[in-house]
Amino acid sequence: MTVLRTSEHSLRLRPRALLAGLAILIVAAICGLLLLSTGDYPMSPSAALRAVTGSGTPADAYIVQELRAPRVVTALLAGAALALAGAVFQALVRNPLGSPDVLGFTQGSATGALIAIVVAGGGSVAVAGGALAGGAVTGAVIYLLAVRHGSHGFRLVLVGIGVAAILTGVNGYLLTRAEITDASRAVLWLTGSLDGRGWDDALPLLAALVLTAPAVLFGCSRGLRMLELGDDAATAAGVAVGRLRLALLAAAVLLCAFAAAAAGPVAFVALTAPQVARRLTGDPGPNLLPSLLTGAALMAAADLAAQRLVPGRDLPVGVLTGVLGGAYLIWLLAAGRRRMA
Repeated sequence: MTVLRTSEHSLRLRPRALLAGLAILIVAAICGLLLLSTGDYPMSPSAALRAVTGSGTPADAYIVQELRAPRVVTALLAGAALALAGAVFQALVRNPLGSPDVLGFTQGSATGALIAIVVAGGGSVAVAGGALAGGAVTGAVIYLLAVRHGSHGFRLVLVGIGVAAILTGVNGYLLTRAEITDASRAVLWLTGSLDGRGWDDALPLLAALVLTAPAVLFGCSRGLRMLELGDDAATAAGVAVGRLRLALLAAAVLLCAFAAAAAGPVAFVALTAPQVARRLTGDPGPNLLPSLLTGAALMAAADLAAQRLVPGRDLPVGVLTGVLGGAYLIWLLAAGRRRMA
């Protein structure tokens, strides 16, 4: 391990973590390039790369830059946002099962989007706004019920599971009250899909990541490591525990909400990516940046598989992440049981 020091800060560089991060970044770039060349209009990866740089044909440039690139960018950004939020949640609750899918934040975004579709009959902008509002309100409710009373991660998990169960029932009721066209549209959104995504979907998510990720990665990472040791240890180290927890929860909820607004409530990326990143880097800490990169690579790989797995038919990306994430969760629980035996 190499340590770089200045008068005020120090930076630890772990060779394995650096190599793992570089490998994940390369995988994400390769998957993104393959996605740019995948579709009804056949194109080689080299032609797609030329279209990105502006040296290809006008037809290739239009297809890549206007039709495929927004979907690829949305996939990478949504995966990164969900994974970073998942890493924050897992560190805060000190539980590998702490993710937006388990804690109710994903269900809250889904409730907001369903209200926009079923009750208001809104379009894509209204659905995105509903997802953002639903995620934010759910985060505020969970905070008021659990975190502001100085609770620990266990209470947050229990409150989140309870809120998720309530919202799941509400979402089911909303679907039963919807017209058939609205219901089919809502089900597609609930599955998690990147089909038809444009720059108007990707750019708000990019803005959220640009504003939120640096604050989490550089401003809160040390405090988050201290929180993993417990509130008492963090307080003794000079960390303002309540303020830091509130800031991290707000950032994670915003990331989840913007990701859901852009791609729907894609399942298990927030749960799986931090765990995979931790095993690749060998670092027991939060692994915020490796998790972010892993989430982007996982989402891009899942979308690539969804487009190529069934010839002539594109699967929603949420189907792939749900199947793979569910299998990973079963393996994680089985491995934990073996260690306890």
